[in-house]
Amino acid sequence: MTTGSAVFSKQLAIVTAETSSILQHIRSNNTLRQNFHRNERYRPHFFSHGSIQVIPESRKSFNRPYVTDASRSLSRILKANDTTNLSPHVLRQRRQQQLQQHSSSFIQQRRTLFSSSSPSSWTRSFRFVNHRRLTKLEQDANMFPEDPRRQAVLYKEWLRSKNPQALVTRFERGNFVHDEECWQYYIAALAQLGHTEAILPRIMQKLEATMESTANAVKGSGQQSREILPKQVLQQLATSRGYAGKTLSVEGGVQLPPGAGNKGSPIYVIVEEARKYMFWRALRWVGITLTYALCILTLLSLALENSGLLKTGSSQIEYEPSNQQVVRFEDVQGVDEAKQELEELVQFLRNPQKFTELGGKLPKGVLLTGPPGTGKTMLAKAVAGEAGVPFFFMSGSEFDEMYVGVGARRVRELFAAARSKAPSIVFIDEIDAIGSKRNPKDQSYMKQTLNQLLVDLDGFSQTEGVIFIAATNFPELLDKALVRPGRFDRHVNVPLPDVRGRIEILKHHMKSVQVDSAVDVSVIARGTPGFSGADLANLVNQAAIKATREGCREVNLHHLEFAKDKILMGAERRSAVITDESKKVTAYHEGGHALVAYYTPGAMPLHKATIMPRGSALGVTIQLPEMDKDSFTKREYIAQIDVCMGGRVAEEMIFGADNVTSGAHSDIVKATDVAKRMVRNYGMSDKVGPISHDDEDMQLLSAPTKQAIEGEIKHLVETSEARAKEILTTHREELDLLAKALIEYETLTYQEIVDVLSGKPVSR
Repeated sequence: MTTGSAVFSKQLAIVTAETSSILQHIRSNNTLRQNFHRNERYRPHFFSHGSIQVIPESRKSFNRPYVTDASRSLSRILKANDTTNLSPHVLRQRRQQQLQQHSSSFIQQRRTLFSSSSPSSWTRSFRFVNHRRLTKLEQDANMFPEDPRRQAVLYKEWLRSKNPQALVTRFERGNFVHDEECWQYYIAALAQLGHTEAILPRIMQKLEATMESTANAVKGSGQQSREILPKQVLQQLATSRGYAGKTLSVEGGVQLPPGAGNKGSPIYVIVEEARKYMFWRALRWVGITLTYALCILTLLSLALENSGLLKTGSSQIEYEPSNQQVVRFEDVQGVDEAKQELEELVQFLRNPQKFTELGGKLPKGVLLTGPPGTGKTMLAKAVAGEAGVPFFFMSGSEFDEMYVGVGARRVRELFAAARSKAPSIVFIDEIDAIGSKRNPKDQSYMKQTLNQLLVDLDGFSQTEGVIFIAATNFPELLDKALVRPGRFDRHVNVPLPDVRGRIEILKHHMKSVQVDSAVDVSVIARGTPGFSGADLANLVNQAAIKATREGCREVNLHHLEFAKDKILMGAERRSAVITDESKKVTAYHEGGHALVAYYTPGAMPLHKATIMPRGSALGVTIQLPEMDKDSFTKREYIAQIDVCMGGRVAEEMIFGADNVTSGAHSDIVKATDVAKRMVRNYGMSDKVGPISHDDEDMQLLSAPTKQAIEGEIKHLVETSEARAKEILTTHREELDLLAKALIEYETLTYQEIVDVLSGKPVSR
């Protein structure tokens, strides 16, 4: 009995070792593990307990069996342990003795492995720490049920802490993946619990349950085995149950002959996916492919576009004559001299032979210069309208784009279209956008448009009947080669209209508006010096809108004055919250300006004073000349500085030097600018003399000269401040009256200011 027990113990140890070997082999065999853990959408055609190969259709040529030496060794062990020839009584006694001896030796080995079995001397604190550690390990193992390593660490600690029952319960639950190390701990736990006689039956029961779970998973039942068990174990289990060597039937009614599934006769299993999964997989593949293709094409197009390899320029533009409303010379007012210059072009376009018979040559190009809004574009359209010829219009900014060579091509196309429609007029507005002075540092493509324009202008002949007209606000920026005779033979200046021109422009725009017959246009014209034709058109339009808003049937002088003040001073901000103190300071500030302007010789006449916030200003005092002025005297410049300093001086007199506000900032800036121009540009300083010093020259001047210039500028401003203080001190009572009137009425006209200074009440 002792010998038999020893033999059985050795065999059991060999079983354990061989099981570990099989499990070690299955961990390295990724193909079999993947086939045993297939998803439910895979449905094998054949299945058999035995030496089974699950080989995809594309890999049949490999034909590699998975039967290993470990499985053959396990088979020999099971055959050596065969006791079918013994009687049941003898067999029962032999097995009890073998298990008792093996259990005692096995438990001793486990005690030596994990620690001594004698009682420990741990303190309660250490037990508490150990309990917390076990809890943490259990939580970690629960979070990763597929990790056998974490399960083994937990089982090892449970054995050390003498808690084998928890290990056995968790292991037999079947919810976690176990490897050979976990199996060893499981056997040791059974030994500690004294269940030595149940070790082998439980192992066999576990293997059989795993086999059935795996079979169900393969058949698509949705249950998957969590044990890492090789198919060799299933084969040996089938052999031990008496299934080996029999003809097996598989799904579909196909009979397998004996010996099928061995190394020499493997069973090929074809895995077929369900159609719905094949459809979704194909759809997903198409989506991913399209996404990648779109990204690649986008990146490729961006790279090619940035490199310029595929740039072919924008689409060709069809240049057709402008079909806008015909403009006549009578529609352009206030620029009589410019109209006379352009009337010769009209006569040439109507009858070119008249000029060529005597050998005369008309200019090839006309350059219109002047401030914005003076009517340069209207004059060019009027020339085409009077001559009755096609009119080609383009802006200078329309030629150049991001593509190289587009500007030059468009110039060629424009002039070619004009030649085909000859006689015609080509008008380019804001030509400084393409005709600016060339810089040697500029890129070559930046000069192509201008070079092509120069070539086309020189290529014209007088008999072609094409007139080139261009307009610009900055003639000094144009390239000299462009404005030379032969290209632009005639330069026509279109200035701001004078009083008579403004009267004509106002009358022209009032033709389309219902205006009160009592309106004196000359009053508005005299009060709008410096207004261009566009400004006057805007004034009439604003007055018409104001009259419509008030429900009037006609535009009267009040509406025109409102529109003029809105353009000059900005829109009223009646919703602005102004405190009484701020309102009082603003009233004295504007009153100081008005009073100094009223009593200073050479100052421009007052037009209006207001403390109503307009635009960004809290108050405004407007001075307008009686007639247009082209130049100013030294006394008039000094009067301008005096008026500028009047507001700050009034604040200082009334509220003290420490309470002067920042509202005088713009006044100081304007006064300094006028004094600077008098000293540096106009020669109105005795110390500096009649010498002009620009900003660029100031850097080259000597220190004494700079000091003299700065001293003269400061002297002019300080003397003007002193004169303003003298005037306000003398007329202090009038300053108070004017400030009170501004606080009460907010806005005072020139006549109302005169009445207030005379002590008369304001009549409204």
